[in-house]
Amino acid sequence: MDQQPPGGQSPSAPVDGPVSCYRHPGRETSIRCTRCERPICPDCMVSASVGFQCPDCVRQGSGTGHSPAANQPRTLAGGTIAADPRLITKILLGINLAVFVAVLANSALVDDLGLLGQATIHDGGPFEGVAEGQWYRLVTSMFLHQEVWHIAFNMLGLWWLGGPLEAALGRARYLALYLLSGLAGSALTYWLAAPNQLTLGASGAIFGLLGATAVLMRRLNYDMRPVFALLAINLVFTFNPWGGIAWQAHVGGLVAGALIAIGMVHAPRERRNLVQYGTCAVALLVVILIVAVRTAALA
Repeated sequence: MDQQPPGGQSPSAPVDGPVSCYRHPGRETSIRCTRCERPICPDCMVSASVGFQCPDCVRQGSGTGHSPAANQPRTLAGGTIAADPRLITKILLGINLAVFVAVLANSALVDDLGLLGQATIHDGGPFEGVAEGQWYRLVTSMFLHQEVWHIAFNMLGLWWLGGPLEAALGRARYLALYLLSGLAGSALTYWLAAPNQLTLGASGAIFGLLGATAVLMRRLNYDMRPVFALLAINLVFTFNPWGGIAWQAHVGGLVAGALIAIGMVHAPRERRNLVQYGTCAVALLVVILIVAVRTAALA
């Protein structure tokens, strides 16, 4: 793809409203490089001392005598820009698919790994579930699917929402967002659902990505109508009159994902790591508190 060098031509005057990224013509954006003023999308944004710069300006500035750390390309949230911005998304997708294949081969995994508060699974058997010390169910249930339509919808959501978020946040922050959103969904389900209700699926984590996408789009001044429409459609399915969906996981993941994303993309530069990982720590603490309270109630 042909690229205009930073000093090759004076930038055109700013245009009102979103324009296309100079490196990805199909992506609309309202953000411009603070040095050359060319429009840049989340994949091309590199954090600078003020605003964001495009990759070309960052490379041009690498020979100015600044320290390597100051010139290291960063994502919107301060993470390191990776060669493959979807690597974690691909790994998560692969884990979900591998577990799905395992469930097809051995359906007993649903009872063994699904989210269960407290119940007797086998006639005459002991009580099982999170309340009985099986804490791992809060995590394993996030990667567990039994129906083709269920994993298909969740994995499509993971691919569509996860890639842009991973590029904007960086791998570590994105992974923390995904796992904590899923855990929040599991915790709220454990707290509010019947103790003998067995639930499974990555929906809590996917709804967390949806909430984070809304926060990111608002941060970038994008048109919010598409994400609001997508959210409305998903909430209709969540609270459908026929039931069959653990709405607690959807709500818990959505709220956690949005709040964590706010801490990620709005953290002040001088205290970025403290605010970002402090937000994640608070989210984890709330999850632990909810699980502890519910466990004590069922004991």
